[in-house]
Amino acid sequence: MPSSDIRRVSYFYDAEIGNYHYGQGHPMKPHRVRMTHNLVVNYGLYRRMEVFRPRLVSPTAMTRFHSDDYVNFLRVITPDNMQDYVRQLQRFNVGEDCPVFDGLFEFCQLYTSGSIGGAARLNENRADAVINWAGGLHHAKKAEASGFCYVNDCVLAILELLKRHERVLYIDIDIHHGDGVEEAFYTTNRVMTVSFHKFGEYFPGTGDVLDIGYAEGKNYAINFPLNDGMDDEAYRSVFRPVIGRVMERFAPGAVVLQCGADSLSGDRLGGFNLSIRGHADCVEFVRSFRVPTLVLGGGGYTLRNVPRCWTYETAAMLGEDVKDELPFNDYFEYFGPDYRLHLPVSNMENLNAPEYLEKTKIQLLEILGEVEPVPGTQIQTGGVESALHPRGINAEVDDPSRNDDERDPDRRVMPMDLGRKEHPAEYS
Repeated sequence: MPSSDIRRVSYFYDAEIGNYHYGQGHPMKPHRVRMTHNLVVNYGLYRRMEVFRPRLVSPTAMTRFHSDDYVNFLRVITPDNMQDYVRQLQRFNVGEDCPVFDGLFEFCQLYTSGSIGGAARLNENRADAVINWAGGLHHAKKAEASGFCYVNDCVLAILELLKRHERVLYIDIDIHHGDGVEEAFYTTNRVMTVSFHKFGEYFPGTGDVLDIGYAEGKNYAINFPLNDGMDDEAYRSVFRPVIGRVMERFAPGAVVLQCGADSLSGDRLGGFNLSIRGHADCVEFVRSFRVPTLVLGGGGYTLRNVPRCWTYETAAMLGEDVKDELPFNDYFEYFGPDYRLHLPVSNMENLNAPEYLEKTKIQLLEILGEVEPVPGTQIQTGGVESALHPRGINAEVDDPSRNDDERDPDRRVMPMDLGRKEHPAEYS
């Protein structure tokens, strides 16, 4: 795994994240992020990164995607006043999968701030990649909590990246479909969402191969539905060709990679059979394209496995090799009896027939063939009419008074001719 090319990697972490608790018996445990950080530190990986504590975003920043009513509700709800908000709890789907716990809104601020802060850092070209393992809560909707997620930091980070980048790619390797992110950008061609997930009688029940986007966003939502037992070889055989074609056709300016670890073998809620190396192979492949990348956490419910996976993927983003023997750390006893980074996978059957995988892959490659290859028509990169639907430039429409006969036909029309700043990435 060691790589000779040096990348500027930033890493966001707040020690408070591990203090939040969803409640007894709940599978989502923010403590896993603290365990991950402890392994990252004890492997010495932090020396290769710029480490930041995120500056908390305001509630107003969350309303770039979420409704005012929903954000205000998250701010005021506590375990002590729940009985006064029975209707709102039902309306916003808070209570069971997404319980009310002490410090709920501060928890949302923490994980969201790392993702938005990371996106801003990429926008400023201060890093080639940013990691926020506390983020990746991809199920939250505009006005509804869902699947252990309250605020959708993935969507907010993408909106931040769209300030600078014309096209942003979202890749989701969590075992659950990235429904909240897909829904948010279902009608735009500026964001492509690609999700590889378990499908059929499984939460959230969305992500059919035929769900491809709508209106301007048609063909910009890519879904690869899978069955139990996906192993390293099978996953690699579909991930690499699909993402390779996406990069070729869509040519994103930035990538958001959600690395949910519930697709690992032995996950408490998952049903795949990926090894840590197999999961990290996706991260390494995305890294190889050298596009600014925001790496986020997500699912992952077997407490001893998640830190192993995300630590290894931190090393992968750095191009570092790490020893299989775990260094001593504050949570060493969690990793017994073998105290190794890599774990054996199970002998479960792979219910994804090679014929099915090949057929679905060809289907998705055909959909991607419908995507207009970049560069296409010239795109306005100054003040746009809408954050999601920029108006394309047509010199005649923009300035009918210009006389085409006065132009030198052999000279390319540059943005400065049209009175606009050049986007740094536009002609690279």
